[in-house]
Amino acid sequence: EHEAQRQQALLAAAAAAAAAAPPAPAPRPAPKPPELTTVMVADDSKVVRVKTSRVLAKHHYRIVLAEDGLDALRQIEQSPPDVLITDMEMPGLDGFELTRAVRADARTARIPIIMVTSADDVLRQRAKDAGVDLLLGKPYDDAALIAQIEVGLGLGGGT
Repeated sequence: EHEAQRQQALLAAAAAAAAAAPPAPAPRPAPKPPELTTVMVADDSKVVRVKTSRVLAKHHYRIVLAEDGLDALRQIEQSPPDVLITDMEMPGLDGFELTRAVRADARTARIPIIMVTSADDVLRQRAKDAGVDLLLGKPYDDAALIAQIEVGLGLGGGT
């Protein structure tokens, strides 16, 4: 009987310790394979949209195209992509405004955003302030783009 009381006391102590311990952080969702990953390309240049689409298609990503920032924002509100690649200079809504709008919405605030530009340091700082995760210069290396998408999704070594 004494042993049963000791066991109960140990169980009660373990339960109290477990209750006092902070909850474990929620596990990060498992990264999706490219076939299940949607990448939006927002650029007013059809040539850039086609070129970037070809690179992404070679790596089996799902691709959504937007002709400018307003088009991108409308599509994102309907169906948020997993990654956004945006040009800096677009008519209507530029890449900075698009980034700020995406960051302001709780549903889309954590989408990795890659901005493609022929950027100087001032523009790099503006992009960072707007919430851009990465700036890629033009012309960019295809492998660098894919590597940055993977880092943004938590697949690369950058996490």
